[in-house]
Amino acid sequence: MSPDLWMLLAFAGLLIAGVPVAFSLGLSGAVGIVAGLSPSMLATLGTNTYNSVAKYPLIAIPLFILTGLIFERAGVAARLVRFAQALIGPRHGGLALVAVLVCMIMGGMSGSGPADAAAVAMVMLPSMTRAGYPKPFSATLIAASASTAILIPPSVALILYSIVVPGVDLRALFAAGLFPGMLAGAALLLPAWWLSRRNGWEAPDEVERPPLGASFRQAIPALFAPVLILGGLRSGLFTPTEAAVVAVAYGVVVGLWLTRELGWRDLWELLGEAAVISGVVMLIIALAGIFAWAGTMLGTFRHLAEWVIGLSDNGALLLVLIMLAVLVAGMLLDAISIYLIMMPILVPVMQHFGWNPVWFGILLAMNIAIGQFTPPVAVNLMVTTEVARIRLEHTVGWAMVFVVAMAVALALVAIFPGIALWLPGILGYNV
Repeated sequence: MSPDLWMLLAFAGLLIAGVPVAFSLGLSGAVGIVAGLSPSMLATLGTNTYNSVAKYPLIAIPLFILTGLIFERAGVAARLVRFAQALIGPRHGGLALVAVLVCMIMGGMSGSGPADAAAVAMVMLPSMTRAGYPKPFSATLIAASASTAILIPPSVALILYSIVVPGVDLRALFAAGLFPGMLAGAALLLPAWWLSRRNGWEAPDEVERPPLGASFRQAIPALFAPVLILGGLRSGLFTPTEAAVVAVAYGVVVGLWLTRELGWRDLWELLGEAAVISGVVMLIIALAGIFAWAGTMLGTFRHLAEWVIGLSDNGALLLVLIMLAVLVAGMLLDAISIYLIMMPILVPVMQHFGWNPVWFGILLAMNIAIGQFTPPVAVNLMVTTEVARIRLEHTVGWAMVFVVAMAVALALVAIFPGIALWLPGILGYNV
């Protein structure tokens, strides 16, 4: 049996056995080195793990994670909910529309789907339940809406994509993700509104409409955050990594002195929480370096890419097959693991068919977003069902409705690349 097959079987076996993804990557990479190279080459493990994380752009990941945690603790979600309620007003499906809009705005602060799902669910679920929405529906809608955080900048997944795919401008990726993210949110709004109206959820006289002026003033600090981040990037005032630093500083100012819901002790706790989450992410990236180096040296990724290309000469058909494979992966793994495992295989395929790397990155992100609320794993859905105190299997039917809705948005971006590429082109980024 060939060494690269040993490595792939070891990786699959470790995952099936329940070994965490990070250690599965590292251990299977070591198996490939021993089987195909030489046991003495295990001395490169330390170098490979260090080289994987010793990249300046990766600094943005823990900082944006910290930004999301700070804004959640600062009471931003509750203020955004009141403002959205004031805009939409009492109507059938009003709270459902509010949930989608707030998740999209929160995605412009943290770039993390599970974090946004937790923050919005804790604020929205009680009021949606009182208004007559079934808990499984509410939990699924919030989980699906929070998945747009992987598209709407700043996105942790897009940061990683820009690192693993050479020559891709992160600013172009951020700009390209904006309209597809909004399209995905709009695709969720339609079935949410239709189902609410059809089932008579939330009678117009059951929900009080907050005053528009007061709620807008309270929401200004939250609404300004995406403007600050994207405006600074567009003006060239700071790089994406520096934007993460600015976002953290702005979040601290908002939490300590504007909303005054964040204390110094809370800030210390959030630093620890962000360090733990970032440590998990960086551990995956570091140990994936062993897997990537072994796969490159053994020719595993080249062989797999040649096999994928050989499946069909039809680029459109192959793109559909790749999207289905990524969807299945998204149902089982997190976005970071998917990028690290699949991109060494997909980059040669992308280059062979001449696909635009920015457009292809957005398609992958949209597909992974769908996987975040599709059982059996569904990281976003696991968060919201825990908040709602319901079982995951109760949400499967509703999840399929929103999977179809977002799949339509994905198909539109695949058929019309300009949806993703128009804005970065207008802004003058390299696409």
